[in-house]
Amino acid sequence: MKTAIVQGAPVPLDITEGLKRLLPLVQDAIDTGADMIAFGETFLGGYPLWLDEASDAAKWDHPGTKALHAMLLEQAVRENDPRFEALQALVDKANVTVSVGAHERRRNSLYNNQLLFRPGEIPLPHRKLVPTHSERLIWNRGDGSTLDIHNSPEARIGSLICWEHWMPLARAAMHNQGETVHVAAWPTVRESYSIASRHYAFEGRCFVLAAGTVQHRNDLLESIVRLGNNAEARELVMQMDDGQLQFGGSQIIAPDAEILVQAGDGLEIITAELDMSIIGQGLASLDTDGHYSRADVFELRVDRSAKDGVVWKD
Repeated sequence: MKTAIVQGAPVPLDITEGLKRLLPLVQDAIDTGADMIAFGETFLGGYPLWLDEASDAAKWDHPGTKALHAMLLEQAVRENDPRFEALQALVDKANVTVSVGAHERRRNSLYNNQLLFRPGEIPLPHRKLVPTHSERLIWNRGDGSTLDIHNSPEARIGSLICWEHWMPLARAAMHNQGETVHVAAWPTVRESYSIASRHYAFEGRCFVLAAGTVQHRNDLLESIVRLGNNAEARELVMQMDDGQLQFGGSQIIAPDAEILVQAGDGLEIITAELDMSIIGQGLASLDTDGHYSRADVFELRVDRSAKDGVVWKD
């Protein structure tokens, strides 16, 4: 199985334009011969850099934060979004799977969703269970209904997003489903994130695609101008440092935690051929869902029901 990570630059906020950028990047990855293609966290809409980089972003009722939130709500993808038709057609034609992160709107809330597009099937969602720190200002929490994997002839593919890789029970739930290829979606794959991704590969005895993105402050300013040039949003973003703020660092990692290929901090596509036979070899010494699980001592219960918060009855 050949895999690719597209370490690309999102179009911040403007998801319609972001989808136009996504399609040729997917095609570029297909042209490498890849069967499985991964993009980083919230590639569609871009990671909300202002949460960490703009000093006033968390202030109560800040007009710039509210303006940016409204833009994301307006642009966010929805379930069965018709804007995905061209991507799905490309996936079907090339017989590939594509993992891409997006801001998703459900009712009036935003979610961080890592979507897996697969041939002939609807996209498989994974909504981030716990938005990290300042991310809770914009994203709602996912539930167990999207803690799932895709079973293809080549691999069993799943994903977690960013700091979910430090949730031991979430990892255990994914390992229990027998992942062989895992997408670890990050904004930048910095050192500690690489450690988490390599640990996941070793613990789960699976290949890991640790996918990061590249983003500059000017990318965000350009989108604000294109989406109406809101002065308050522009003023908030101008508090951020100029220049590059996300630095890629993507990696493809083997089940023994070896880094097979490492990206730099710019725009690039990295690829690796995965030898699935080595997964079984590694399981001889460590199977955290089997002979290392001690089911007589520990038990994990996973609630996979959707938690919509409202139940209507006639």
